[in-house]
Amino acid sequence: MSWILLLGFALSVFFMLVYFLARFVNHMKEEQNLEIETFKDGLIDKDNPVGLTGEELTKLKDQQAEAQKHLREVISKIPVVQKEGKFQVDMDAVKKRKEEPAKSNGASTPQANKNG
Repeated sequence: MSWILLLGFALSVFFMLVYFLARFVNHMKEEQNLEIETFKDGLIDKDNPVGLTGEELTKLKDQQAEAQKHLREVISKIPVVQKEGKFQVDMDAVKKRKEEPAKSNGASTPQANKNG
């Protein structure tokens, strides 16, 4: 029988503390002119993780799409070969590409300008 009295006392103290906490939070919200976000408002939108406005979000998406397109173009220009089941940069093709402009410029290379 004594544990029932103890449980009743503990529950009454608990609910009293919850009541005072709720009153304190409401008082502080009014005093400091605060607005506490609900959990639903605080969730991150997967399409808009930083909370941009609609116009800013469309600009950002356009910029990212353009950057992805440019990145695909740049990556597609890199010569790649498959060795031992892995894709690796073809260094011979890269060296040939670097040498081609040097051969075509001829006298306009830095070495020729220093001597000439």
